[in-house]
Amino acid sequence: MSIRTGGAGIPSSFLWPRCRVRRLPGLLPIVAAGTARGCAGVMEDRRIEEHHVHYNHTDPCSHLRWTARECYEFMYERPWQRVSNFFADVVCGKSSLRSLFPGVPTADGSVGDTDTVSADFASRKERTGRWARSTFKIDLGYHGGSFEGWQKQPDLNTVQGVVEMALGEFVDEKKAQQLKDRSLPVEGCASVAGRTDKGVSALHQVCSFYTWNKSVKACDIKDAINRAAPGKLRALSVAEVSRVFHPNFSAKWRRYFYIFPLDGRCKHQLNNCERRDSAYADEMADYRTKLLTEFDHENDRYLSASPEGDHEAPVANAVKNDSFSVSKVNQLLLQLEGKSLSYKMFARDTKASRSIGPPTECYVFHARAVETRLPCDDQDGEGLRVMCVELVANRFLRRMVRVLVATSIREAAAGNGDDALLKLMDATCRRATAPPAPPEGLCLADVGYEEFSRERCLIS
Repeated sequence: MSIRTGGAGIPSSFLWPRCRVRRLPGLLPIVAAGTARGCAGVMEDRRIEEHHVHYNHTDPCSHLRWTARECYEFMYERPWQRVSNFFADVVCGKSSLRSLFPGVPTADGSVGDTDTVSADFASRKERTGRWARSTFKIDLGYHGGSFEGWQKQPDLNTVQGVVEMALGEFVDEKKAQQLKDRSLPVEGCASVAGRTDKGVSALHQVCSFYTWNKSVKACDIKDAINRAAPGKLRALSVAEVSRVFHPNFSAKWRRYFYIFPLDGRCKHQLNNCERRDSAYADEMADYRTKLLTEFDHENDRYLSASPEGDHEAPVANAVKNDSFSVSKVNQLLLQLEGKSLSYKMFARDTKASRSIGPPTECYVFHARAVETRLPCDDQDGEGLRVMCVELVANRFLRRMVRVLVATSIREAAAGNGDDALLKLMDATCRRATAPPAPPEGLCLADVGYEEFSRERCLIS
């Protein structure tokens, strides 16, 4: 193979400051090498003239489907603070999810949302040796907007960090001394049923903690956690269980709830329609700039997780709906019930090695959507009109719920068939699905350790 060279036998593609540009189908030029100034200029031009790539849908509704940017704007320009405030009230015990559905009874006729520990996990006899340690099941509720997600991270206020700091006083002396010798803070170690992202609330998150300190009581742990972050984090119950209990591996199903505002002040119109209210447009200018900046950052990761190819520019001047039917979303989600499917197209931030095979398969027990209203607050005389989505499955992938909600709304607005979500399972890259819906609308409602019963659900 011959290589064309420049002076001194150096390949011309390596000459400096010459800039080599590589083109991919449907993509703008990507700079492979060049001067810092040249690269900066190309990147600046790319930001100015960039048209985000899109998946090449071939169905009849392809020209009616929102682009990723349009979908992102439609989702985020909503009164999410109202939803966040509602979840904060639920965490504090001032309200409940059941208040969204007056008259809906529970399986036992009560208004409780919690699940009891299965008899298989209850402590039945004394253990000795390494089995002598005490394991506690902790049922937590927390407001997602008050934390930087569940997972503990340096210099960030996370739920795990706060909980483990509170559990530090119950660590046995041997482990406490080991931590001190390593110049580490004396903290407990909490295993969790499922990590939640920044902004995602939890009404019944489950974690566990073990210690060899036999004097620890469940009520002491509950009080310590409730003192850690009042109004933001609450321990609903603490119970001693068997050592074999694990909040993640022992769980048989998870129930998520998503609240999407249907009306409010922040309404986005597609197709570059002019706003009649110029004052509102001026007020929203900075906010939209912030959203699009966040979208660019999100889209970089969104594209990097997808294979090359299947690119298509958006159809110019396509007349697209700026609303959707909740009943249509419900019909789309109903098709997922009772099926074990691979949801890799609906996952985000997962490694390529985890995007194929059984690790991406989930069995959905329940998937429904309905329109209702948030309880009234001081802002107006009636509650905010919202769509509630309830999903129950044996497991969920990274950001799977938020992508499912956003994609269902997008397909409903485009008027696609009821099997649209099922067809997207066979797509070749993740651009086929919509960007994740905002985290403020999502909460982990429950984690079950007994066989799933549809009577536990709020949406029938």
